[in-house]
Amino acid sequence: MLEVLSNRTYRNLFLAQVVALIGTGLATVALGLLAYDLAGANAALVLGTIFTIKMIAYVGLAPIASAMADRVNRRALLVTLDLIRALVVLCLPFATTLWQVYGLIFVLQAASAAFTPTFQATIPDVLPDEERYTKALSLSRLAFDIENILSPTLAALILTIASYSSLFLGTTLGFMISALMVMSVRLPDPKPATRRGFYDRTTLGIRIYLATPRLRGLLGLNLAVSSAGAMVLVNTVVLVRSQLGLDESALAWSMFAFGFGSMIAAVTLPKALNIWAERPLMLSGACLMAATLFGLTVIIELWGLTWPILLVAWAVIGLGYSTVLTPSGRLLARSAHAEDRPAIFAAQFALSHACWLLTYPLSGWLLTVFGTVPTLLVLAGLATLGIIAALRFWPADDPVEVAHTHDNLPLNHPHLKGHRRHTHALVIDDAHPQWDSHF
Repeated sequence: MLEVLSNRTYRNLFLAQVVALIGTGLATVALGLLAYDLAGANAALVLGTIFTIKMIAYVGLAPIASAMADRVNRRALLVTLDLIRALVVLCLPFATTLWQVYGLIFVLQAASAAFTPTFQATIPDVLPDEERYTKALSLSRLAFDIENILSPTLAALILTIASYSSLFLGTTLGFMISALMVMSVRLPDPKPATRRGFYDRTTLGIRIYLATPRLRGLLGLNLAVSSAGAMVLVNTVVLVRSQLGLDESALAWSMFAFGFGSMIAAVTLPKALNIWAERPLMLSGACLMAATLFGLTVIIELWGLTWPILLVAWAVIGLGYSTVLTPSGRLLARSAHAEDRPAIFAAQFALSHACWLLTYPLSGWLLTVFGTVPTLLVLAGLATLGIIAALRFWPADDPVEVAHTHDNLPLNHPHLKGHRRHTHALVIDDAHPQWDSHF
C-alpha cells in the first residue's frame, strides 16, 4: 500500500490530506464541547443543526463548484479554499451565540464543498493505474481512520492542559500546512470540457450517477453509512456526557473507538479487494452497521448502556463504515471518463451528503425528543432500507464495463465522436440507457 507514496505529487497531497484531517478532527471534538456548553442536554439538537448546515452547503454547492472547477487552475483553487477554511476556523473560538456558530460553519463547509470533490478527482489523474489508485484509496481511507484515532487522542491530551477553544487553533494550523503542501507540487490540469452550457456542466455528474446501476446501489449504501454515522457523530457527546456522566476526555476516547474499527477495515481491504468484488464487501459492511444498531438497542433494553458496550459498538460500526466507503472511489473512477471525473465525484459528494442531510437532524431530534432506543431503531431501519435499495439497484453480476447506448448524452460528448452506439460487455436496456466508462 505504501509504495504509492513513491510518487512525489501523491505523497504531498496525501500529507496535505492527513494534516487537514487531523485539524478537522480536533474541530469536531471542539464543536461537540462548544455545543454542550451552549445548549447542555440539547447539544445533540445543536450538533444536528450544525451538521445539517454542513450538508446543505455540500449538497447545494458541490455540483456548482464542479461545473466551475474545470475553468481554473486546480492548485490555486485548492490553496485558496484551504486558506479560507483556516481563517473561518480561527474565528470559531470567538463565537458566543449559536447563530454566529451556524454562519461560520456554513462558510467553512461551503469551502469544503468545493475543495473535497476537486481534491478527490485529482488523485485518479495523478495515479491513472487502477491497482495503484486502489492502494491510494485505501491509504486515503487509512488517513481518515488515523485521524479518527489520533485527533481524539491528541484532543484528550490537549484538554488536560487547555480549554477546548485551543483545539480550533490546531484546525487552523492543519489547513495552513495543507495549503503549503498543495503549493509544493504541480497538479494535472483538468481536461478541457467539451460542454459549454453551465446547466449541463452542473447536472452532468448527477445524470451519469443516477443512470449507472452500480452507483444507484452506492447511493443506497450511502444511506446506510449516514444512518449509522449520524448516530455516532451527533449523539456521542450526549451519551457520554449526559447519560453516562463521563468527562470530556471520555468523548475523545469514544471517537477513538470508532476510528480504530474503521482503521482495521482500511488496512485489510486492499488484500480483500483482490479476492472479493466490491459489491459483497460493501454490502457486508452495511449489514454490519445495521446489525450493530439493532443489537445495541437490545442490549440497552435488557442491561442498560455502559461505556465499554458503547466503545465496542462504535468500533464495530467504524469497521462497517470504512468497508463501505473505501472501495467507493473505485466505482466512481470506473464509471466516468477522465474529463467527467470531477463531475462524478462532485455528484457522489452531493448525493451522499444528501443522505446525511436527512440523518443528521433526524438523529439529533430523535435523541432529544424520544431517547436512545427509538433513535437506534429508526436509524437501523433507515440503514436497512439503504441495504435493500443497494441489493435492488446494483446487479449481482455487475460487469466492469457495461454495454450502453448514448441516447441521453449531449451531442458533443466525447462518447459520440465517430459513432452513435457501441458495445463493450453486456446488457442494454432501451428503457433505461446506462452510461459507463471504457476503462
